[in-house]
Amino acid sequence: MEQFLIVASAHFLALLSPGPDFFLVARSSIKAGWRVASGACLGIALANGVFIGAAFTGVSVLKDGSALFIALQIAGCAYLLYIGGLFLRHAGKSSFGEVESEPVQAAQGWLRCLLMGFASAILNPKNGLFYVSLASMLASTSNAWKLAYASWMFGVVLLWDLLVACAIGNRRLLSRFIHALPWLERASGALLILLASVVLIHLWRG
Repeated sequence: MEQFLIVASAHFLALLSPGPDFFLVARSSIKAGWRVASGACLGIALANGVFIGAAFTGVSVLKDGSALFIALQIAGCAYLLYIGGLFLRHAGKSSFGEVESEPVQAAQGWLRCLLMGFASAILNPKNGLFYVSLASMLASTSNAWKLAYASWMFGVVLLWDLLVACAIGNRRLLSRFIHALPWLERASGALLILLASVVLIHLWRG
């Protein structure tokens, strides 16, 4: 039980730190509501599931400084710059009427969010390194317990992102600070671009 509390606490504290996934879920919720944004939540959880499965099955090719790690960092930075640019370009253009769209449009939006969420999380090598570090703490744990831990982590990631989507996508809550939304979107886009730029500068100097 003590080991579970340590691992679960470390995992949850990592979720509380806002990153690219958080901003993607937030932007999707603001633009199209939590139901469409749930696609991004599932995509993020599935990508985390890939990293969790790889970590618990002993795949350790994602080492700091390795060619794969650097390639993922560069691809991730390119994606962050793309997403950040979208946030800045479409800031203030979100329409609350978009939430009540046709079923086909909603399904297409959900699928698009699913793919974007998966890409956002899978192109973040820090996710992989984090799960590898957690898996190293559970090296002597039985396969049954590893499966339990993996299922728990996947479920918590999905549930947390859904809670974020529901909270941010609440129409009544958003209506109280609708005039601040363009600035929030611009700030999110700028932060994503800044994050990508810092990583690229670090890679260039390294």
